[in-house]
Amino acid sequence: MIERLIILENVDPVVFFGINNSNIQLLKTLYPKLRIVARGNVIKVIGEEEELAAFEEAIHELEKFSIEMNILKEEDIIDIVKGKAPAVVKVDNLIIHGISGKPILARTPNQQRLVEEFDKNDMVFAIGPAGSGKTYTAIALAVRALKRKNIRKIILSRPAVEAGEKLGFLPGDMREKIDPYLQPLYDALEDMIPPMKLKEYLENNVIQIAPLAFMRGRTLNDAVIILDEAQNTTKPQIKMFLTRLGLNGKMIITGDITQIDLPPSQQSGLIHAMRVLQGIKGISTVEFNKKDIVRHQLVQRIVEAYERSEQISN
Repeated sequence: MIERLIILENVDPVVFFGINNSNIQLLKTLYPKLRIVARGNVIKVIGEEEELAAFEEAIHELEKFSIEMNILKEEDIIDIVKGKAPAVVKVDNLIIHGISGKPILARTPNQQRLVEEFDKNDMVFAIGPAGSGKTYTAIALAVRALKRKNIRKIILSRPAVEAGEKLGFLPGDMREKIDPYLQPLYDALEDMIPPMKLKEYLENNVIQIAPLAFMRGRTLNDAVIILDEAQNTTKPQIKMFLTRLGLNGKMIITGDITQIDLPPSQQSGLIHAMRVLQGIKGISTVEFNKKDIVRHQLVQRIVEAYERSEQISN
């Protein structure tokens, strides 16, 4: 008899082992000659060499499948153990599979263009109205790069600029004051990464979410770096951020130039940066519009109503 330890990397234990270890129980049934014990991200297995080798090969195939699909069902396990490819529905414009295998897609032509420009360039500006999927698509691309091991970390940042409220009047310490500004980034991640895995990534700084001010002095290698709500940066702030890009890094800068919350005396750093950097090789701009809005149908009507109002007032 031989004992072997199989260490699982990047899987969420709940997804891989199943609720109440149901997937492990199924594997024990499929491999009755082996003694299988699972704890954390380690599987201990005892048995004969030939049976152990077949089991380990199947485990690694299951591991790859669960990382890619974010789900592992009984029928998937049976197919992989039998050497068959699990039945997967092909989906056009797929970026990644989110929680419970939900496909996360580029749902509009401009979202698909953002995917293509990200693959071709190291810096992409994604500009457009609220609800057009700029940030969500950008984060999906970052998670895809992390899953594929193209990068080692994801950095997500936003300027902490008040939209009508003052930070000083919010309860709590500075972290608690800033967190509400970063919540949209957490919301997107929670759609794409299982809870236990996301918690691990955040605790180990594989995924870092921080206000823009925390970026100063850093060089960000092997990372996808996303700056959200960039219309609320000043010229020095965005210059500081853009120059953080390190080796094997990619940046996506998102913003809506119709929703600038800076004081009237300050020019948006996003508008200035897009003008200064226009035409530079390796930098691309994708402009979203109201046709890209994928939130509630009322959002598009609201955007159109404000556009009409502004045209009348001008």
